[in-house]
Amino acid sequence: MSETRIVVGSQNPAKLESVSAAFASFFPGVSFEVQPVTVPSGVSPQPLSDAETLMGAANRARAAREFEGEADFWLGIEGGLQPSPGEVNAYLSFSWVVVLGRNKAGRGRSASYELPKAICDLIRQGMELGDADDLIFGVSGSKRESGGVGLLTDGRVTRSQFYAEAVKLALIPFVNPDLFPANEA
Repeated sequence: MSETRIVVGSQNPAKLESVSAAFASFFPGVSFEVQPVTVPSGVSPQPLSDAETLMGAANRARAAREFEGEADFWLGIEGGLQPSPGEVNAYLSFSWVVVLGRNKAGRGRSASYELPKAICDLIRQGMELGDADDLIFGVSGSKRESGGVGLLTDGRVTRSQFYAEAVKLALIPFVNPDLFPANEA
């Protein structure tokens, strides 16, 4: 049996772990190679809307395919923020995932969670979420590990778990091919 090649538009260990976990749960018994590549998102370092975050994920998936065309899947994962409905100066944190196959594409969005005021204040001053998390929690490199969600939940939900659910949702068209005919990937 040949190995399924997955190219991910990121070097972030939490994102790579999420891809491995999601694919293993959807395709048990299949052997995978996950290849990280550094590609641009084409959006701001801290996306501040649903649309910008989705665009970043799509740009990363397409750039991964352009960078390494010999694969079975190409993924873009982008974390973003959007204003919290009904709350002044509050943000929700979430992610978008875009999965490209050879003749199909899928998209999935994670759940979202509200950020504390202290972190929102730093973001409004121009700081990225990961840097704000590090400053508030007195840690370093949290976005490459448990992420803000891990810090805020005391490790009950890690960044890789948070992203893995969105990766699984983006795989729906690939496990239901009769319901999702080939589309522009």
